[in-house]
Amino acid sequence: MAEALKHHIGPEVVRSLARDLSAAWGPFDGKAFARDALRGLEALELLPRGTHIAGAMRRHLPAAYPEAVRVLVDSLGPPLGESDLTGMAVFRYLPYVAFIREYGVDHFEESMAAQHALTQRFTAEWCIRPFIERYPDATLARLREWAIDSNVHVRRLVSEGTRPRLPWAPQLKAFMADPAPTLALLEMLKDDPERYVQRSVANHLNDIAKDHPDRVVAVARDWSRGASEGRAWIVQHALRSLIKRGHRGALTLLGGGAKPAVRVGRATFTPARVRVGQVVRFAFTLTSTSRRTQELIVDYTVHFVKADGSTKPKVFKLAKCTLAPGERVNLSGRVSLAVHTTRKPYPGRHRVDAQVNGLPYHLGSFVVTR
Repeated sequence: MAEALKHHIGPEVVRSLARDLSAAWGPFDGKAFARDALRGLEALELLPRGTHIAGAMRRHLPAAYPEAVRVLVDSLGPPLGESDLTGMAVFRYLPYVAFIREYGVDHFEESMAAQHALTQRFTAEWCIRPFIERYPDATLARLREWAIDSNVHVRRLVSEGTRPRLPWAPQLKAFMADPAPTLALLEMLKDDPERYVQRSVANHLNDIAKDHPDRVVAVARDWSRGASEGRAWIVQHALRSLIKRGHRGALTLLGGGAKPAVRVGRATFTPARVRVGQVVRFAFTLTSTSRRTQELIVDYTVHFVKADGSTKPKVFKLAKCTLAPGERVNLSGRVSLAVHTTRKPYPGRHRVDAQVNGLPYHLGSFVVTR
C-alpha cells in the first residue's frame, strides 16, 4: 500500500527546514522551531501539517512579514530545471505556501514576488487564490506579465492558480460565474510549447466546461482553426468531460457528432465474478451498419455499486476509430476495483455500457464480492 501523503511532511522535513532557515537568517533558532513544529504534527493530515509548520515559522521568523518572507525566499533551494514536478520531495515547501496564504495577504508586492520564486521550486497555486479574491485587478495584471515569463513553472501558475475548481483548494466563485478574465489568460497560453503548461490549460478549460459548456466548445472551435499540434492536444484534452457527458457540440468538433449506425456485440468479462481490489477485463465488438464511413468516439460507463446498493455511473475513455461500411473492430478495456480515497468499491452487480458518439449501448455486467 502506498505511503500516506501526510508522511511526506514529517520530522525529517521539519529538521531540514530548520537547517535551511538557520542558514538564511542567523538569529533563527532551528532547534526551538523544530520542537514547536513537531508538537502535535503526527495527528494532522497533509494540508493541516503545512499550516501547522507555517504557524511555527511565523513564531520564530522576524515579526515583520516582509522580513520574514524574505528569509523564506532566501532559504529556497535552486529552481526546478525540468518542465514537470516529479516525486514528493518538493512537498517540503508546502509550509511556505501556507505561510504566504495565512500571513501574506496584506502584503501584495512582497507576497507576489515570493510566489514567483516559490512556484519555481514547488507551486503557488493554492496561496495565490486569496490574492485573486482580494486584489483581482492587480493580480490579473501581474499574471498577464507572468504568462510570458521565461520560466515554465511561472507560466503554468498563471493557468493552474486561476482554475475555478482547482482540486484541494477553495473554488473561485467569481470565475465560475464569469470565466472571461481567465479565458483571456488562457488565450495567452494556448500556444505554449511545454506540455506541462498545455495540460494545465486543458484542465482549466475542463473546469470552465462544468459551468459553461457551450462557451468552452466555442473557444475550442476557435482554437482548432490552424491549430498547432500542442494546441490541438489542449482542445481534445479540454473537451474530455463534455465528450463523456455526450455533449453534442464537443462530439461534433472532435468528429463524433453524427448519430452512429453500429451493432455492439455483448461483452465478455474476465473474470465475471471478482473481489474488491481486483481487476475485470472486458472485450466486445463494434460493427458498422452504415453505408458510409463513420468517425466514432467510443467510451465506456461503469455503474459502480454504492454502499446503499444504488449505483453511480462513471465514464472512461476507450477509443476513437474510423469504420468503413460493414467493418468490425474488436475493443477491450479494464475496470479496476481498487480502493481509492475518492472511490471505494462495494459488492454487487456492476453494469457496463459502451458509449458511442454519446449514445449508450448495454454491454453486460459483472459481480463484485468481498
